[in-house]
Amino acid sequence: MRIVNLIENTEGKAGCIYAHGLSFYIEKGDRKILMDLGPSEDTLKNAGSLGVDLGTVDTVILSHGHYDHSGGIIPFSKVNDHAEIYMQDLALGDYYADDGESAEGDRYRYIGIDKSIAELSQVMKISGDFVIGDGIELFTIKSRTHELPFTNKRLLMKTGGELVRDDFRHEHFLVLTEGGKSVLMGGCAHNGILSIMDAYIEKYGKAPGAVISGFHLMKKTPYREDQVKEIEDIARKLSDYPTVFYTCHCTGVEAFDIMKAVMGDKLIYVHSGDEIIL
Repeated sequence: MRIVNLIENTEGKAGCIYAHGLSFYIEKGDRKILMDLGPSEDTLKNAGSLGVDLGTVDTVILSHGHYDHSGGIIPFSKVNDHAEIYMQDLALGDYYADDGESAEGDRYRYIGIDKSIAELSQVMKISGDFVIGDGIELFTIKSRTHELPFTNKRLLMKTGGELVRDDFRHEHFLVLTEGGKSVLMGGCAHNGILSIMDAYIEKYGKAPGAVISGFHLMKKTPYREDQVKEIEDIARKLSDYPTVFYTCHCTGVEAFDIMKAVMGDKLIYVHSGDEIIL
């Protein structure tokens, strides 16, 4: 199984654009899959630089309903009109970030997807778990077993005309199995990576061999002592699994460094343009 990062927040392979967002290209047997499409058409430019032919992609997964994972979908549809695009139906909701009282302009910033994506003929709106094909399926969180990480608490959704805490039911996760090995892929793990791991084990009976996902622990202001301890606690719990974790994007470099000190070789950062061979 070959997995190539097409865009991520940090500088990686020479010639690759880096930006706040995420996209992975996956080759699994004769299947060619995209997990998210980053914030813009820059994802497509990177694919060209990396020698990835997006015209051969047959499946696209939108991990959740945020712009930084979906901005490249409309540009992608202009070069590939046959790949099925899977998203939870709730991904079309109205999602916001609370930037705080010191924000310039409106403190509540829209972070949802371009609604015109829903008009694409290849979009497949699903609700809950879904099997795409042999060794390719999606699963969702039914109930969380841990508190949401502190950085997710500022994310909101509009319901009944009011902004309330996002319940992240628009998020799903890609599970790939091949040769008896499994890979769990997420976008931002907004439901919390610990709850996601518990849900995975409940459904599949054992931990995945590898996890590739952002952990949404990034913060623009300095971490408080209690927040550092929370990140360290997450890292310690992840260390108990027989799993290698590849992370990127919304984990943030500072949080990654805190976790790396705890997890060592069990945690690897993926930069823009990096390739993972599993």
